[in-house]
Amino acid sequence: MSMDLTAGPDLSGLIDATELHRYAEELLVHLVADGTAPKPAPGVTDVPGYWLAPAIDALIQIIDGEDALDALTRAARHDEGKTALFLCLALALAGQGDRVHASWLATAFGDLAADRPVLPGQRAVWVAAARGAYGPAGKIFVLRRLDAVANPHECEPERWLKALLPGEPKVVIPPSLLDFPELAELPALQRPAYAADRLARLRARCTEITSPRKPADPPAHPPTGWRGSGMWPETEPLEVLRSLINPSAHTGPLSSLNDHLLEDLQPNSDPRLAALALHVAAPVIRQAAEELAAATRAMPPAEVTVPIMGHPITLRPDGPDPDSIMEAESRIRARAVPPEPYPTWLPQALIGVAVVLLGLSFALTLWLALLAVLAGGGAGLLLLRRRRREEAEAALVGKQLSELRELADRAVFALHEYARESTRRAEAAERDLAELCRLLRRGPRAA
Repeated sequence: MSMDLTAGPDLSGLIDATELHRYAEELLVHLVADGTAPKPAPGVTDVPGYWLAPAIDALIQIIDGEDALDALTRAARHDEGKTALFLCLALALAGQGDRVHASWLATAFGDLAADRPVLPGQRAVWVAAARGAYGPAGKIFVLRRLDAVANPHECEPERWLKALLPGEPKVVIPPSLLDFPELAELPALQRPAYAADRLARLRARCTEITSPRKPADPPAHPPTGWRGSGMWPETEPLEVLRSLINPSAHTGPLSSLNDHLLEDLQPNSDPRLAALALHVAAPVIRQAAEELAAATRAMPPAEVTVPIMGHPITLRPDGPDPDSIMEAESRIRARAVPPEPYPTWLPQALIGVAVVLLGLSFALTLWLALLAVLAGGGAGLLLLRRRRREEAEAALVGKQLSELRELADRAVFALHEYARESTRRAEAAERDLAELCRLLRRGPRAA
């Protein structure tokens, strides 16, 4: 069982350690600034029974290249775990992580378990080792501890993919279906295209994580340290050091091992942490990649039904389904006859009125003949407008029917192109899978 080494110390029975804590805070400032450890004022470290006082003496002696065995023995006698954690993190902060003994790392890291949260001290050593504070040996030590305990299969593969590839598009439209986005949204056609796109971006992300990075400006201290990386402020190791030397300081909330790994795989995380996380999660990522590659090999369906001009049309390799085309044409024709703006019987009624008025004009007055002409003219005008409207509607219907058939034929051609594209897509997915597996086998770069 691993103990939380960052828990506040019990200072009951000790003389006032305020000056020691104040000096320790000042020591951290100097370590961050230039990697030096100023000597404390006389009597500051004279706090009997408290591990921090001899631990600071040991740190100063190690940085100065002196023999620190006596101070180490006294500090370990009071609290071996906190002493080891303090020295591991403080020496990393000073850029002298290469002076950390392997036994100190083992003691500071403690026992890791998949069913328990990662303690702040464990995470701090993990982060420091990933960033190269203890050299290749320290990185390998932490990596082996993570490999021995982590079980990435406890999380759904989808969580790992979303950590690596946040902000994915909801729909991927292949080039062959750019003119028919409705086709691209059909699940049977969308799944292979989406899987291929996702696999390609997964390979690119893994390539980014595992690729060598351009070295930063030469640090002022040995390259195994963190000095000059600009990554120390507000990181877990510095927070843990403050919690070790100051009983009132608190570290952040605890997270599980898989939660830390998922966080480290995010695009905005430290690439060195991402490299370790990728290696630990490699089995489940490889499995997810294989499933994506298999999805790209799905054969296009024998037929699909897609809305064209608002009508469901069934498309097959040999052409649009005649029945669905005929049904769509019938709906277009039925929808194309608008209601008359006046009663349909009105022209006929006006013609009848004109005939009656014309007959009466011979018996009564010729003025009725004029009214008959007006009624007949009105009827003729209404009939002419109806004829022109019917001709315009017929032309529009003909245009829509022609457009419907043309779009259906083009959609069938797009499906043929999609089928040819499927072969190339599956081949590209196989290449992406092979490259991805090669990257995962390489593991994180130790140097």
